[in-house]
Amino acid sequence: MWRAARLFAFMGKVTALKLQARNKARVNVFIDGRFAFGLAKIEAARLRLGQELGEADIARLQAADAREQVHVRALNLLARRPRSEGEIRQYLQKHKVADTDIEKEIDRLRQSGLVDDQAFARLWVENRAAFRPRSQRALRAELKRKGVSTEVTKAALSQADDAASADQLAARRAKRLAGLPRPEFRRKLGDYLARRGFDSEVVKAAVDKAWQSLPADDD
Repeated sequence: MWRAARLFAFMGKVTALKLQARNKARVNVFIDGRFAFGLAKIEAARLRLGQELGEADIARLQAADAREQVHVRALNLLARRPRSEGEIRQYLQKHKVADTDIEKEIDRLRQSGLVDDQAFARLWVENRAAFRPRSQRALRAELKRKGVSTEVTKAALSQADDAASADQLAARRAKRLAGLPRPEFRRKLGDYLARRGFDSEVVKAAVDKAWQSLPADDD
């Protein structure tokens, strides 16, 4: 990009603005009849044919374009599912984005309401409770891996109930284990719950309740 800018150290006129063949979201900018650089369509829309650009103008446009490319990367990630700030940071770091640019992008996403760790953590806990129950300990570890702060995690878990989650999970799993003898049923269901982070007391209570809920002829 710097080489392109240096070619036009003196004033030059914009002579053409052409959509890129492979990426319709970007525009090729021609100055004095020659290709100069590419811009995001949103940035190129501010240019007009015949407009004069100097080296400082080109540097400013390219800097704005770089920020827009970072934003597009972040939006593409968010399009798949909600993300925590930590996940976005990790993703942009993986793509070699400078830390200062990452923080600017995170702030931009916050301002637009596209990233909100409190909402993310609440949604994560609610979805787990509905579809894949976990203990508070397991949920805490998951949110930590996603870069959610201790304070935000604590608030999101304030309404979580390990006993209720274990009972829900045990009831689902018990249907698959119903034909087993009691010792094997208890062992397999207990191991299943323990792997999801529930402590021994919660596991024992949930297993007992699940066993008692089976039809009497399975005893």
